[in-house]
Amino acid sequence: MSYGQQGGPQSQWDPWKPQSQQPWSSGGGQSPDWAALAEASEARNKRRRVLLIGGGALATVAIGTAVAVAVVSAGGDNKGNPTSLPTADIPSQTASAPSFAPTSAPPPLDPKDFIASAKKDKAPLSPATLFPGTQLTMGETVYKKGPTADTRNCASAAGGTLPKILTGNDCTRLIRVTYVKDQMAVTVGVAVFDTEAQAAKAKAQSTKKSFVKSLSGGGVKPFCESGFCRTTSNSYGRYAYFTNAGFTNGKDVTPKDTAVYKTGDDLGQFTFNQIRRRGEAQASAAADE
Repeated sequence: MSYGQQGGPQSQWDPWKPQSQQPWSSGGGQSPDWAALAEASEARNKRRRVLLIGGGALATVAIGTAVAVAVVSAGGDNKGNPTSLPTADIPSQTASAPSFAPTSAPPPLDPKDFIASAKKDKAPLSPATLFPGTQLTMGETVYKKGPTADTRNCASAAGGTLPKILTGNDCTRLIRVTYVKDQMAVTVGVAVFDTEAQAAKAKAQSTKKSFVKSLSGGGVKPFCESGFCRTTSNSYGRYAYFTNAGFTNGKDVTPKDTAVYKTGDDLGQFTFNQIRRRGEAQASAAADE
C-alpha cells in the first residue's frame, strides 16, 4: 500500500494571522523562508510607523487650526469688538462728597441808604467836611477855595424861585462855598432835607430862575448879583445841590463862554462826589461793627 500526498492545497502560514499554522514537514521536507518572513514583518512595521506619523501630523494641523480659529474669533482685527467676558454686578464703591449746609454772606451795604434820610445820616456835617482844604483839582484845573457860609434859614441864601421851593420842601440847612479861577467864580449851595423824596422834589421844581445867591468876600469880588450867570441844579440822597457861575468883572455869561460852563460842571461833579463819599464812609463803618 502506498501512501500518496494528501489532497487539497497546502495551507499558508501567516505569522500575523492567529488561525494560520506553520507548515511542518517530516524528514526531508522544506524549511520556512525566514528571509521572506523578516521582510514581511519589516514592511508591516513601516506601514504602522507611517500611520502613526501621519496621524500625529493631522492632529497637529487640527490643533493649529483650532488655535487660529480661536484667535480670529477672539481678536479679529483692531476694529472689532473685544471678546465679552462674563461680568458680575459689583457694588459701587464711589464715595459721595460730603454735603454742607449752604451759607451766604450778607449783602453789601448800599452807601446811598446812609444819605437817604436824616435817621441814618449821622456823620458830622459842615462846610469843612463837604469842602475840605484850601483848593481842589479837577483834572488839570486847580480852583482856589473862597468864603463859606452855613445857615438854617435856607430861603435867606437863595434867589429867584428857589426860596419858595426850599421852604415848601422843608429844607433844614443850606451850606455854601465859592471857588475861583482867574476871573471866573462859582458858588455851590447844598440844601439839606430830612428825606430823599424831599430833595428830589426840590430839584424837580427848580428852573433857570431858581438859584443860590453868590457868595463873595475874602478876596473874591462880587459876581452874579445882576446880569446873566449860568446855574444848575441836581440832587443825590437827601441833598439837593445848586451852582451859580459867572465872571467877577460883571460880564454876562453867554453860551460861548465854555470855560464858565466847565467851572460850574466841575464844581457840581465835585459836590456829588463828596456827598457820595459821605455815604460810602458811613456804610463802611457800619459793616465793620
